[in-house]
Order: sequence, then structure tokens, then C-alpha cells
Amino acid sequence: MQNKAEIDFLEIEEKQEYIDLINEVINKCFEKEIKNKNLYISIILTTPENIRKYNNEYRKIDKETDVLSFPMFEKEDIEKVVNDINSQIKDVIGDIIISIPKVQEQAIEYGHSFERELAYMLVHGFYHLMGYDHIVDTDKQEMRKKEEEMLNTLNYTRN
Repeated sequence: MQNKAEIDFLEIEEKQEYIDLINEVINKCFEKEIKNKNLYISIILTTPENIRKYNNEYRKIDKETDVLSFPMFEKEDIEKVVNDINSQIKDVIGDIIISIPKVQEQAIEYGHSFERELAYMLVHGFYHLMGYDHIVDTDKQEMRKKEEEMLNTLNYTRN
């Protein structure tokens, strides 16, 4: 399977271990959830300052956050797109932006590894791109269940 993540580093050091973990997680998400072989995800790893700018510009929330997801398809369209096995068009299903310093901070706060926290951010962002959300409690439960199943499959479990 070719890698399904296009990865950019914005004002942070490029590290091979980040690239390897991202490819492992995103490829597994695609293997489990996406039949269309011509799709990929754009991922930007950045600083708290940059993610704050994105959050303010696109969501009108002037604060740092850990992860932002920007789907390219509406919820009602994504299932058709990801299941189109005959598609010949290479297309991005969305963008995930992650604050690496925030991942490091939260890994310490929650008492688990940096790798587990980054894997969680990737899986969380992926399911947002797939149309899942956590605003309504029933939707949140469904999304959390999918996230935990994927993290368990990848062996990035809570300590």
C-alpha cells in the first residue's frame, strides 16, 4: 500500500519518527475505512502559534488547540467518495493540522507516550474527515468507539 498521507512541517523540525508514525496510523485508517485507492490526507505538523492562526482564521476562535481537521467533503457525500472503488481521480479528503508542542504537553498531562498522543490526534482528525463529530453525546460515543478500536488495532493503548 502506498502512503496515504502528504506530510508538511511548518516551523518545526522534520523528524523521521513523526513521518513513520503518521504513515503507520493513516495507512491503517485507510485500510480499515476507505476502499477508494486514489484518496489521501494532507497533514501539517506545526507550532501552537501557527495552529492558533488557523483556528482564528477558519473557526474564528483565537486560541491554541491540539488538532484541527478540515474535511473536503460534506458528511452526506463522504461515504460515496471513500467507497468509490472505480475512481481514477487522485483527491484529498481533507487536512489535519497538529500542534506538536501541544501533543508533547498532553502526553505528559495524560501520562502516556508522545507516540500514543500523536496517534490519537491523527485518528481523531481522520474520523472528523470521515464525517464523525463529538458535539452531540450519541455522536461522541460513536466517534470515541471508532477511535479506541483503531488505536487498539495499532497497539497505541492507554497506559
